Amino acid sequence: MSVPWQTIETSPAATRLAVRGLAKAFGGVQAVHDVSFSVTAGHMLALIGPNGAGKSTCFNLVNGQLRPDRGSVHLDGIDVTGQRPRDIWRAGVGRTFQIPATFRSMRVRENLQVVLASRERRTLGLWRPLRERFRDEAMALLTQVGMQGQAERTCGVLAYGDVKRVELAMALAGRPTLLLMDEPTAGMAADERHALMALTRELATQHGLAVLFTEHSLDVVFAHADRIVVMARGRVIAEGTPEAIRDDVTVQAAYLGVPDTEAGVPA
Repeated sequence: MSVPWQTIETSPAATRLAVRGLAKAFGGVQAVHDVSFSVTAGHMLALIGPNGAGKSTCFNLVNGQLRPDRGSVHLDGIDVTGQRPRDIWRAGVGRTFQIPATFRSMRVRENLQVVLASRERRTLGLWRPLRERFRDEAMALLTQVGMQGQAERTCGVLAYGDVKRVELAMALAGRPTLLLMDEPTAGMAADERHALMALTRELATQHGLAVLFTEHSLDVVFAHADRIVVMARGRVIAEGTPEAIRDDVTVQAAYLGVPDTEAGVPA
């Protein structure tokens, strides 16, 4: 069985995503203001902040669902600012969603075959049975996420954590260099959360994949992120390693809603 997603030959320090000076306003509300950060190959960057911080808006600017008022988004050195989501996907960006975007009535394997057909621009005949088209590639991707044994089950009967793994395989089917994960562990039990992010870490390391994820579960963030960007009121207020962010009084104040001088260290 051939592996559809080969290891990317790259320098360990290669910058996959570079965001510079992003800004977006809705009427009189400045949702994102002068936001900059980057993600390198093989690393996981968490984008966190309290509700209303601008995380989702920033995420959607990177993904192309929103067009920025100012600033730029570069993927592997190529300017993709304001491009349509499907064009950004084809440029090498995969995405998972807070609510898994799978076809519940279709087999697990068929979910992958649909994405693979779209990647190869061979979707005009999808009303015909998929049969053997892209079957080997679909099975190889499912093997990577530990779901090969459930390939013939319909997605609608899977446990929630398994659906998340299928969605991850679907994101990988586009052969991304950057993976965007929107609240990847939402609704999952603690052991499932850490297992999914450990799998993501393994894939990132093996394939030179950069990962940008938003997450409300701070235990997941501190356990799995290489670096953390913290937003509040549309701005970046801190960036650094998990250890540095944990001890940052500005971050503590943003989450606890108290003055910096009164903020304690999170448990």
